[in-house]
Amino acid sequence: MKIALIAMSGVRVRSQELLEIGVTLPGFVERSEVIASLPSLGLLTLAGATPPHHEIQYYEHGEVTPEALADDGIDLVAISTFTAQAPEAYAYADDCRRLGLRIAMGGLHVTVCPDEALDHADHVLIGEGEEIWPELLRDLEQGRAQATYDARGRVFPLDRAPLPRYDLLDPEKYNRITIQTTRSCPHRCTFCASGILLRGPYRKKPIELVQRDLDAISAIWPQPFIELADDNTFVDKRWGKELVKALTPYQLKWFTESDITLADDPELMELLSASGCRQVLIGLEALDEGAVSELEDRSFKAKRIHEYALAVRRIQEHGISVNGCFILGGDTQTRDSFREIASFANAVGLAEVQVTVLTPFPGTPLYERLLAQGRILKPGDWGGCTLFDVTYEPARMSVRELEEGLLEVFAELYTAEARRGRQRRFFQQVRSGRRRREKQRKRASREAPPTTRRWSESTTEVRG
Repeated sequence: MKIALIAMSGVRVRSQELLEIGVTLPGFVERSEVIASLPSLGLLTLAGATPPHHEIQYYEHGEVTPEALADDGIDLVAISTFTAQAPEAYAYADDCRRLGLRIAMGGLHVTVCPDEALDHADHVLIGEGEEIWPELLRDLEQGRAQATYDARGRVFPLDRAPLPRYDLLDPEKYNRITIQTTRSCPHRCTFCASGILLRGPYRKKPIELVQRDLDAISAIWPQPFIELADDNTFVDKRWGKELVKALTPYQLKWFTESDITLADDPELMELLSASGCRQVLIGLEALDEGAVSELEDRSFKAKRIHEYALAVRRIQEHGISVNGCFILGGDTQTRDSFREIASFANAVGLAEVQVTVLTPFPGTPLYERLLAQGRILKPGDWGGCTLFDVTYEPARMSVRELEEGLLEVFAELYTAEARRGRQRRFFQQVRSGRRRREKQRKRASREAPPTTRRWSESTTEVRG
């Protein structure tokens, strides 16, 4: 079969005010470009799980029309979509079907809303796709394909992870390439959409398979910037250290996500610093315990809010910038809470700051709670789930007040002056960390036990 993989990507904010402010706020624009330039690792992984006798083509949405696919004799169009892009994905699928093309759909949104997706597709894939995708292809060849392929209840072992088909990509189109080293997360945040698809135990890919993926990427991109497509890479610190040691010889620049406990492990931070890790994204969410607690199924981050400033400094002193993520609009928050977040980020010197509005994605505990309370503004209006548009009725302010609060925080965080100030503080922390570690090394050398010094000295004499 000839198969076309269609990736839906990019953030398309509805708010005209946000679009306008995005023109003048570099942080916002730069993040949008990064998001848009990441390929779909999910589709590339499915391509890697495809039997070799099939012909596969990879496209970003907008690169190829349904008419071009039909003219090319494509037998199956596979579309993966997030919630915000679901309306566009459905429209594209409908256009394809009108031309007689067969459609399969999967991804986060389809896993939550499979019946909705079936109105626009011939086949839907629910959950992790590495096993059910080959099943669909086999059934299509045998003329007995089903409408639904459901992986819920299965846990895919990462020691069987296929090599993603990075060779399908045009190297000129992407400024970052993704690999996955872990799957799932032990923390159950009520707003987290990725938990919908990646339920199950926390899993780690064998180090040798990570190296296999990196070898494949390095054969195509001479100096790739790698983004780990993990929700929380360093849950297992011991394994995390082995991962970082394996990454170091590649001399890459790379980025990942972690939680605040990274700051508890000096050895891991030292290894990260030497490995080429440039940034870690950490979900801080808010600065008051009540706001954070309502976003967690069980308290974890809320207990550590008082440590945020120290943790950021510890990590950044190792030359690793922190992208601190905050969410506006929780039931306990007021506009004063928003100003505190901006003040904190600037004072602490967060190298990067990501601020979004609370977004109830379908299938999450947050969505179910707000829907039951009648607070979802337009149920089923998925195009607003951009992380920047307000889709629910806040508890302690109006929709408009929340929108204005987001604009105010953006205006305070993303001016050129504010960004320069945070960068200055970051580099001050890096220099301070270097001086402190150098002093510690010298002190440790002076305080080495006498027996150790005598052994070292005698060994030197013998070798001389």
